Amino acid sequence: MNQPTHLLDGYKVLDFTKFGAGPTCTLMMAEMGAEIIKVEFAPKGDPTRAFPVMRDGRSGYFVQHNRGKQSICLDLKKPQAVDLIKDLISKVDVLVQNYAPGVIGRLGFDYQVVNEINPRLVMCSISGFGQTGPLAHLTGYDGCGQAFSGFTSMCGEPGEAPYMPMVALGDVSTGAHAMGAVACALLYRERTGKGQHLDISLLDTYFHYHEAAVQMASLSTGEIEPTRSGRHAYYLAPAGIFKSRDGYMIIAAVEHQWAELCNAMGRPELARDPRFENNSARLAHLKEMEAVIEGWLASVTEQEAMAALDRHRVPFAPILSVRDAMNHPHLLERGTVRKVHDRILGEFDLPGFALRFSEFKKPLVLDAPFLGEHNEQVLIRHLNYSADRIRNLEGGGVLYSGSR
Repeated sequence: MNQPTHLLDGYKVLDFTKFGAGPTCTLMMAEMGAEIIKVEFAPKGDPTRAFPVMRDGRSGYFVQHNRGKQSICLDLKKPQAVDLIKDLISKVDVLVQNYAPGVIGRLGFDYQVVNEINPRLVMCSISGFGQTGPLAHLTGYDGCGQAFSGFTSMCGEPGEAPYMPMVALGDVSTGAHAMGAVACALLYRERTGKGQHLDISLLDTYFHYHEAAVQMASLSTGEIEPTRSGRHAYYLAPAGIFKSRDGYMIIAAVEHQWAELCNAMGRPELARDPRFENNSARLAHLKEMEAVIEGWLASVTEQEAMAALDRHRVPFAPILSVRDAMNHPHLLERGTVRKVHDRILGEFDLPGFALRFSEFKKPLVLDAPFLGEHNEQVLIRHLNYSADRIRNLEGGGVLYSGSR
């Protein structure tokens, strides 16, 4: 038996995704060795092929999210293209799509259709608000799911406008949730022989980020109204952002760690100060506690502060810029920041694969496809199409390819 290249070696995925959440799901599967057949629509393909940064007609955004995938590009207005996709559905294990609810059905590939073609197929539908419910019809991106979930209301200064995080937190995590659901559905299929339809939404994913707020609001019967609290947590102290001599730091010292923070600052007596002796007292005297901690941070360099906090096992972190994080030795050593090579863009940095497996220590080398680059390869390998038949499909405008 040949050694598999990775965990999902041998699994085939038909990928109808674009932008962030869907491509994250299929990229994670590609990182684990699955064969991803990305379906793009003629003539331009995935809209992110035109997203910045662009160089020589090639998009860094597209490359980041579509490495390790094969591209077929076709005109689904043509009946031959629909038949071709149905033939592929019969051969694959998974179909992932992130169109608005109803769109995949109008294309001719809703779950009822694909289940009849291939009862073992796992179909994963990713959307902003889910396939059912009063909001299901809405179009939306990451920030929309974030806002409906109550997440955005928690970001920013009290009494001021909320802030929008400058990362695709919802898209990426929804894609990761979808990947986990697909993997579990495949495990179930291996046990039962049955495929199924997965309904994964941004809103559902965002809402369960509330690790404390929902139960606090519910159990307090309205006494606690979770909302944004600026640089500090509203229910734990100290747990927030403090100004240091050189920038800003996260410090979180709860329970016994408060006494250790006092020791690190050279102020052990503060652990017994009635203003700070427990979490409730510290929350009630937050400004005074903040002044004490920031006073200490102003008196030492950031390196000295971090050394003292580390020595006393107090959780902390300097707030790094993106570029600082990209150059951090820890992230580089672990491959969290990964240097990749693209045929057009050359060598550049991307986020690495976050999952680690003892049986597969080296990351796979993945390449992002040109538009329709794998038309012939996919159709010959999986559907036994002849070269002449493929040429006829190209001549009839069913298949399309491009140079980027």
